[in-house]
Parts: sequence; C-alpha cells; structure tokens
Amino acid sequence: MNVAVTQVDTQVNAHVEEPVGDLVARALADAGVTHAFGVISIHNMPILDAIHRQGRITFVPARSEAGALNMADAYARVSCGLGVAITSTGTAAGNACGSQVEALTAGSPVLHITSQIDTPYMDRDRAAIHDVPRQFDMLKAVSKSVFRIWEARGAVPTLQAAMSAALSAPSGPVSVEIPVDVQRMSAPVPSFIAAPAIALVEPRADALDTLANLVRSARRPMLWLGGGARSASREASELVRRGFCVVTSTQGRASVPETDPRSLGAFNMTPQAQDVFDACDLMIVVGSRLRGNETRNNMLRLGKPLVQIDADASQGGRNYPVDLFIHADAQRALAGLLERLPEKLDADATFAERVSKARAAGEEGLRATLGPYLIIADVMRDRVLTGALPFVRDVTISNSTFGNRYVLLAEPRLGVHALGGGIGQGVAMALGAATAEPGKRTLAMVGDGGAQLNLGEFATAVDQQAPIVFVLMNDQAYGVISNIQDAQYEGRRVYCRLTTPNFELFARSIGLAHERVSRIDDFAAALNRGLAATGPCMIEVDMNAIGPFAAPFGGPPAGAAGGAR
Repeated sequence: MNVAVTQVDTQVNAHVEEPVGDLVARALADAGVTHAFGVISIHNMPILDAIHRQGRITFVPARSEAGALNMADAYARVSCGLGVAITSTGTAAGNACGSQVEALTAGSPVLHITSQIDTPYMDRDRAAIHDVPRQFDMLKAVSKSVFRIWEARGAVPTLQAAMSAALSAPSGPVSVEIPVDVQRMSAPVPSFIAAPAIALVEPRADALDTLANLVRSARRPMLWLGGGARSASREASELVRRGFCVVTSTQGRASVPETDPRSLGAFNMTPQAQDVFDACDLMIVVGSRLRGNETRNNMLRLGKPLVQIDADASQGGRNYPVDLFIHADAQRALAGLLERLPEKLDADATFAERVSKARAAGEEGLRATLGPYLIIADVMRDRVLTGALPFVRDVTISNSTFGNRYVLLAEPRLGVHALGGGIGQGVAMALGAATAEPGKRTLAMVGDGGAQLNLGEFATAVDQQAPIVFVLMNDQAYGVISNIQDAQYEGRRVYCRLTTPNFELFARSIGLAHERVSRIDDFAAALNRGLAATGPCMIEVDMNAIGPFAAPFGGPPAGAAGGAR
C-alpha cells in the first residue's frame, strides 16, 4: 500500500448519506488499506459489518486485541505502509495498549481504531458497560496522537488526519475513538476522498552544506543507521559505495546490505567495535535513538565529530552530545548530502579493512558462545538470506544472541522483532508479517514462555492458513531469567520455571502441523520440510534434550538496560 500517492474518486453522490461505520470502511479502502486486524465487539460492529458488506478490506479476526495490534505493527513494518487494528472500548482498548507500546517504540505507522460508549455517557464515570472514564488519557500515553470523532460529519476528515499523523515522520501508532452511537449516525458521502497527506521534514540547505564540509575533510567517516534510516537504504548504500563505513542498530539492519564488507552490522558493542569508533573521525547517526541496550547505557564511545539526523526534533542530543543536529527526514537528508559530495571520497582504505575484521571478530566471538545452537543459527542464516524471507523474532535467548545480529536480512523491512523487549509478541507479529508478504514463507522464532502469552494466535494462523514456520525454542523456563539469577542472585531460580503445554498435543488440537527436534543434527531437514509446506507449521526445538549454550546468556552487557525474558 502506498497511501502517499493514492487518490480515489468514489463517484458517489454527495447527497447520499451512509452510516459512519460505512464511511469509515469506505475511507480506509479508498486510502489503500487492504487488510485490518482486530476483535469484533458490540461497540465496533457497525464498522466491521460495513467492512464485510463492502468486501474491499480483508479483516483478520485475532484472538486478542494485543495480538491484533502486534499483527498491525508487523504488517506496517513489512509492507512499508499503514497497519490497521480495530478494537472495542474499555478493557479491549486496554488489552491493546501493551502491544501499542511496542509499535510506539518501533515508530510503526499503525492506526488503532477503537470505540467509545454512547456520547451522552462518555467521560462521566456512570458505569456504562465497557466504560473507562479516562480512556483518552490511557491511549494518549501509548500513541503518537489521539483523535476522537464527536459528530458524524467529522468522521472522514478526522480519520484522514489520523492516518496522516501515523504515516508522517516521525511515524508511530495513532488512536481514534469512535463512539458506538456515532458509528450508527448517518452523514453525506463525500464525492471525493483524498489520500492522507504525508508530511516530510525537509533539511535546511545550510545544515547540509556544513555536513558536506565535514565529510570532505574526513578520512574515516561512518554511518550509524537506526530504524529511521530504513527508508533511506538506497542513499545510505550509495554513501558506503563512495567511502563511508557503516554500523546499525538492530532495527536499522540491512539498510545497507549486511553482506557488504564495509558494514559492521549490529555488532556494535564488541571491543573491536569500540576500537573502530575510536578511530572514526566523523560519525553520522541517522534515525537512531542510540538506545541504552545498544550503547551500554550511552557509555559506548562514538566517533567524533558526532552528527545526528532525525525527523523528531526532540531527539537532538538526547542521549549523546552532538556537534551538529539536522532535523530532517532521513531519505531527504542523505539525498541532499549526496548531491554535495564527489563520486569518491578521500577515505582511508585501512579503515574499511578494520571494520571488516571487527565484524568477523564479532561473529566468531558469538559463534563460540552458541554451542550446539550454532547449527540452528547457520541454517537460519542461509535460509533467511537466500530466500529473502521475513524473519520475525520474539524475545528469547536465541534471538538475543544470534537472531538479532547473526542471521542476515535481505531487506530492512523483512526484519521484525520485539524492539521494546517485551515477550509474547512474536506469534502475532508473524501473522502480520505473513499477511504483508503472502508470496513467501515467514520464519518466526519464539520461546515457550512467550508463546503461552499469545497462545490463541496460533489458532488464528490456522484459520488464515498463514504461510508461517514457527520455530519454538522450548526450555520450559524463562531461560535468560534463570541465567541472570545464577549470575547475580546466587543461583536462586525463583518464578522462572514454567508448566509448559505439550505443544504437540496443542498443535494437533487446532490442526497445526508439528514436528519436534530433539537432536540438533535433525534441525536443517525439519526446517526444509517446514519451508516447503503450505499453511502454518511448528518446529519445536527441545532445548533440554539438546543441551545448553556454550556460554550462558544473561541479558544485555553490564551497564546496559533491556528486556530479558
């Protein structure tokens, strides 16, 4: 979906009226929305009934509102468009909030359409069913913006404003409250519904001139690319071709091809990486918040001078003092920079060699910690890259070690992970990713603990016959918590052991194909069968039978914060 260029003439007489529920469904479809996720309720039925009758949008019924928001989030990331989730009011809207925090952390353009009780009772705490007296405030805490539709005549313009806000940089989730009585009210059908406008922040020419001068005088320039640079992949790659080296955050991976020898990838906290940063004589941070768990809580020394480019003006110098801040869209800023630079920079070739060696050292150091799971890492690395597969990861030891940096991505949009560190989101995210990329199998790596938080979404995958291979890493525990307790709490393993379902029986009960791997050498063949199958399947890796990692993973490095279950 490319709502930036879509404009649709509805060819409907402006004197004809429709219920707001119908207008909402029509406006979404005219904006290019083809899929939406959610849970039906008495408070959103007018909208969902209209979606069904109009037949222009495929609605995916999730098992929970949390799952629906995760699906919409992943759909937005992989499609590079708008993800739409539709929930009910009150508890239902609250259920979605945890997942909306993830979308807010990732800057995903998600439209959360939720409902409200009848307008005479809103915000009055009169105990109407599904009433949350301060629902607007609750949504405000987890949204980029929040809108409420008070009257029928304002439904389409308000919806367009919400879509524009979600898609405009810095993008993020936007909530819209539509009271159920307003959904039933009628309003004139517009003769023309324009696509939502997307606002881009243009860089100042003088700022780019200053930056270009810094680049021309540098011998060892480097880019640090975050999630905000995913849309500037072509420009970043051209800068690397001209002489830059590059390092990425986890969210910015593959913005420059991860196979490029001048890329450090996401191996950004090794001793060798620190040596590279110390030698760098210009670092440009593009679209990254320089999060604590990727900078040792900002104790990592970055290259100097330090320049930051971000579409969010409030991010300038927030985590590191910068010598130059450019408030701009990443793609526009890097394109403007390229116009000011020669075809080839006077770059120090030995610096690129140092980056390549640092990357190799980081990979070898990681491989040494994996023990038997190196086989899984290598097999996934090959299949994901060569197949250009969407790769979805929940927070597990396997992802925190090799999934986040060792398994190579073909494109930045194909990497989806729980950026905020919350477990239990990978199953639903896989559904959103698979919906956005239907011609390929989606590979999703989840843990047994996280899977139990969204267990019902496996059934949604079966309902949709989604092309997903779920690799379930099962150690019957919150494994990283156990490791932290061993290292920091004298081995007191409390509250981390889990009563775990028999996943084979569970899978059989919902018609989900299942295969258990108890010998590590059987994994490659099992994954090949899963990738060759149709519909969803689960490959359960029995980690207790296979054995431990060579080195226990105990969360982010000392001094760095991060989620850890």
